[in-house]
Amino acid sequence: MGIAIDKDRCIGAGQCALTAPEVFTQDDDGFSELLPGRGDGASSPLVREAARACPVGAIRLSQG
Repeated sequence: MGIAIDKDRCIGAGQCALTAPEVFTQDDDGFSELLPGRGDGASSPLVREAARACPVGAIRLSQG
């Protein structure tokens, strides 16, 4: 499973980084980004919760 962040939609709320700090961080402008090598961790319960917690739905989880 893969993780994608819609950079145009992200508002920098930081819920993803608070919920799953082992996968998400925030860049210098405060917007969400994946930590290096963590783009395939979508099966983690914390990552699924982080996607649900995003107030603008900027995180997409995909299979494959």
